[in-house]
Amino acid sequence: MTEYTLPLSAATRNRPAAISSEQLLVETGARVILGEQVQPRGVVIPVVPSAQTLFGPRGASLMADGSLWVADTGHHRLLGWPTLPEADGQPATWLLGQPDFEREGGRNAHGPVGAASLNVPTGICPLGKGMAVADVWNHRVLIWHEVPHESHTPADLVLGQTDFVSAEINRGATQPSASTLYWPYGVFWDGTRLYVADSGNRRVLWWEGIPTEKGQPADGVLGQADFHCRDENGGHEADAMSMRWPHAITHFGDWLVMGDAGNNRVLLWRGAPQRNGQVADMVLGQPDFVQNAHNRGNYFPNAACFNMPYGVTATENWLIVADTANSRLLGWQADDLVTGAPARTLAGQDGFQHKGDNRWGVVGRNTLCWPYGISAAGRSVIIADSGNNRVLLWDRRS
Repeated sequence: MTEYTLPLSAATRNRPAAISSEQLLVETGARVILGEQVQPRGVVIPVVPSAQTLFGPRGASLMADGSLWVADTGHHRLLGWPTLPEADGQPATWLLGQPDFEREGGRNAHGPVGAASLNVPTGICPLGKGMAVADVWNHRVLIWHEVPHESHTPADLVLGQTDFVSAEINRGATQPSASTLYWPYGVFWDGTRLYVADSGNRRVLWWEGIPTEKGQPADGVLGQADFHCRDENGGHEADAMSMRWPHAITHFGDWLVMGDAGNNRVLLWRGAPQRNGQVADMVLGQPDFVQNAHNRGNYFPNAACFNMPYGVTATENWLIVADTANSRLLGWQADDLVTGAPARTLAGQDGFQHKGDNRWGVVGRNTLCWPYGISAAGRSVIIADSGNNRVLLWDRRS
């Protein structure tokens, strides 16, 4: 077992210096793999659309009714299974965004924007009895009040646009508002609030309760002082309020957690933020709120740094971060959380100092290549393993 010794800051000097690289997930790898195509090493096979294939999926989540939905991002569609699949390669039952499983008509199926069309769908989450989907390049969030149980079911509500046929950045305005979106990549419902990572506007918006009207304005904003600003890092150096590329949101105990991929860090707020521009209380991945280099300025990673952390989720006593460009997952427990704290465990690499797509080798059941979106389903972690064109259902060790 390898050991990583972290130079201790004032915030961490009371923690053990040696952090073992114990594996977070079962070492044999994923229990179920969806979308993977078996191919000889070095042979590139185009990902032909079907009910069993995926192309660069960036989001996957279990809904309240027990169904699994995957944002098959590169094919501009959503795929649905009535329950968590139990076998590798199990075909999807439902399809949204394209005319049939075997045709990939491109963005918005090469047709007009509508209530059933998609253009780079990414974030996906349960929303009460329904679901919310970040339809990124249509600059909107689509909401279904009930999870679809038929293919081609149109959405019931849209945020970011006034109607289902519009798709302009910030509704065509030069500045954002509480009602507009620009590349919304992440969505998260905590049972009380809907959060949206409005990445192109460098902010996170929240709505109190499930929105009920098309284009409904947000109730609050993080990352900017008000709804009309969109400056990267607030137009200055990174700090505890600013964002560069916010992406995914989750709750972990009392903490609201957000992956700020462009600043190579994860921000945490204690409790639900109550005011616009509220500063974060803690940062992971950097020693303070100002520094933002990937891997803290080094080529190889360690237990306390990130290279574009796009995904975050929480499962029982674990906070899990998809450290995307390092092709690994990192895990913290609640007692670990102080600014700059090293991760306790990892998955996808042999040790904290290791990086590389599929461990610089062939794809396997326990390797990762640009894990993008992650969510939890009981003891399983659902991983959109985007660079490998697949979704993994991979169980935790504890």
